[in-house]
Amino acid sequence: MSFKNRASSVFPILTIFILFQLNVSAQNNPVFACDIDNNPGLKNLTFCDSSLDVKTRVDDLVKRLTLQEKIVNLVDNAGSVDRLGIPKYEWWSEALHGVSYVGPGTHFSSLVPGATSFPQVILTAASFNETLFKTIGKVVSTEARAMYNVGLAGLTFWSPNINIFRDPRWGRGQETPGEDPTLTSKYGAAYVQGLQERDDGDKDRLKVGACCKHYTAYDVDNWKGIERYNFNALVTKQDMDDTFQPPFKSCVLDGNVASVMCSYNQVNGKPTCGDPDLLTGVIRGDWKLNGYISSDCDSLDVMFKNQHWEDTPEKIAADALLAGLDLNCGNFLAQHTEAAIKAGLVKESEVDRAVTNNFATLMRLGFFDGNPSKQIYGKLGPKDVCTPANQELAREAARQGIVLLKNSVGSLPLSPTAIKSLAVIGPNANVTKTMIGNYEGTPCKYTTPLQGLTASVATVYQPGCANVACATAQVDEAKKVAAAADAVVLVMGSDQSIEAESRDRIDITLPGQQNLLISGVASVSKGPVILVIMSGGGMDIQFAKEDPKITSILWVGFPGEAGGAALADIIFGLYNPSGRLPMSWYPQSYTQKVNMTNMHMRPDPATGYPGRTYRFYKGDTVYVFGDGLSFSEFTHHLVEAPKLVSVPLEEGHVCKSSACKSIDAVEQTCKNLAFNIHLRVTNSGKMGGSHTVFLFSSPPSVHGAPQKHLLGFEKVHLAPRQQGVVRFNVDVCKDLSLVDEVGNRKVALGQHVLHVGNLKHSLNVRI
Repeated sequence: MSFKNRASSVFPILTIFILFQLNVSAQNNPVFACDIDNNPGLKNLTFCDSSLDVKTRVDDLVKRLTLQEKIVNLVDNAGSVDRLGIPKYEWWSEALHGVSYVGPGTHFSSLVPGATSFPQVILTAASFNETLFKTIGKVVSTEARAMYNVGLAGLTFWSPNINIFRDPRWGRGQETPGEDPTLTSKYGAAYVQGLQERDDGDKDRLKVGACCKHYTAYDVDNWKGIERYNFNALVTKQDMDDTFQPPFKSCVLDGNVASVMCSYNQVNGKPTCGDPDLLTGVIRGDWKLNGYISSDCDSLDVMFKNQHWEDTPEKIAADALLAGLDLNCGNFLAQHTEAAIKAGLVKESEVDRAVTNNFATLMRLGFFDGNPSKQIYGKLGPKDVCTPANQELAREAARQGIVLLKNSVGSLPLSPTAIKSLAVIGPNANVTKTMIGNYEGTPCKYTTPLQGLTASVATVYQPGCANVACATAQVDEAKKVAAAADAVVLVMGSDQSIEAESRDRIDITLPGQQNLLISGVASVSKGPVILVIMSGGGMDIQFAKEDPKITSILWVGFPGEAGGAALADIIFGLYNPSGRLPMSWYPQSYTQKVNMTNMHMRPDPATGYPGRTYRFYKGDTVYVFGDGLSFSEFTHHLVEAPKLVSVPLEEGHVCKSSACKSIDAVEQTCKNLAFNIHLRVTNSGKMGGSHTVFLFSSPPSVHGAPQKHLLGFEKVHLAPRQQGVVRFNVDVCKDLSLVDEVGNRKVALGQHVLHVGNLKHSLNVRI
């Protein structure tokens, strides 16, 4: 999302904000069409008859509209059609990890002063808990509906962000579920289902409309002067189909998402919002999207002014419509579509298609069903926002996501009775807004790390740096309080000034003099020293990992409104940590060796390029994807898994007569080709807790296969000494296949090694 052109082309954003606030305070009613109670004449219009199917209603509506009335419904700030009882509608609202004030569609007021602010996505993803992903989505959509009912929000939310966190420097990695396509796919589908699915089970209707973004291969914002607006991502067919596209495919096919947003960048020389292969071909054609395709904000303007894709704005408008775009965030289509039609560049039928998709989405949301107070979510209101249960879920989500990366014997958990004084040090120790990350809303309330810790023991607080940039650390003052305390908690890391949208990092070390402060404090401390990293991306903290005086390390992401309470729950042993890293952490040397704009996932031995993510990267890491400890020891025992899988082939198949490395993963080969893996998991520790069981596979090394990839994950909760059984159903063609050099899905023949924790199991796939 970008305010880049929107703010400059209209008038300053502050003025817009003030006007919206004035407008909102006077308006406590939702916007909706077909208000038959106040305009009985609308009753005779077919599109207002909610007993009819969506297609019949939309066809009727579109036939009634003039060209100008259609065109004003191609943009996010959609115009009204007063003669048909259709009000203005603002499509742009956000709900990345709670209802957000980013985007003009949502506002907070004295009526609803805040909404539940969950952890930033990267931390929620670290829970590896699909049920949690969906539950958060459900709560967010309930709060969104409650706010819609009092005129403070729309019904369409441009979330989640499911781009792959391919490079640790990307400022927006915090918004994503991490570096792995399987985790990202499962997160995206579950969160979308939570947002969209109605409680009455009506599959044709939507609670709110979600949007999966930014399509596709988008993950460079502003690095060393290379901006997303003119970045051309050069991506191989293989990387496209096995890394960048799977989350979007899953979002549409498994999540049934209402919208996909195309990105600012070009992919292989074409702007994504003007690429008919990517939009009409893949999203609409291959995946059968039931919904609308939106542009990122002002991205058509970007195509014209930054990318110089065409020499007139009319041609850009035509390109976007012909490619399959339905809605333009910005004003570009409102300004240039009519001229494009008059010039013969695009037919009115393309506009009809686009507004049909837009109106169909609003119909599925109940926008054309009259007064929402008489509909399924009509009784929701301010009392349903920031409820105690919702706020408790924000705390629970943070607890489930927090990752314990190091824990020496005798360090965590601390005993609140044995610790008489706790030194709390660091620029993030008493922050509020930093905890919620970007695309945030106003939270219900905040519990900072200092507040959370102080609730359990007496604390002495020393910031140690003026802010996270930490230009000058107050090492002596910090050492003084540390030396006198029984234990020390250092809360360090970054904030939006270091990593954010439009701000990629150059370095992946802790900013300024933070390392100096940490080492200085550790050197004089007499008890446990707990280092807490609050950040979106990984940090090179190898020095702390190796320092025996630093007894524990926790990563808390940007942990949301209750982050400080969740942190204290773990530090004092009220909660057994179970989070696992959703992305790898690299040494600073990575930033010197790897150009951020190189989109290749696979290593290139000829140039020394090490590849990307745990799936392909060959090089040093500080921590890797899936790392994380618990206060308990969990062991795995394989109960059942096959050693051989035979793939049936028809008689004349080429692989019957000649040697084959792989076979096509096609329907007739794949039918009913699946097996089960049963594992027994034991909590051999003294504390109950949850544990994530990962199932990885290392395929035979053909077609540039990943060295390891995630097939699935399950979270189990076990009491001390308790055993549980985890079952994975492995679909051979889906799970054991890989994408070859030209983008075809193949099942590799030969030995596949399955990994669960320290367990390894060999499996031979043959014909």
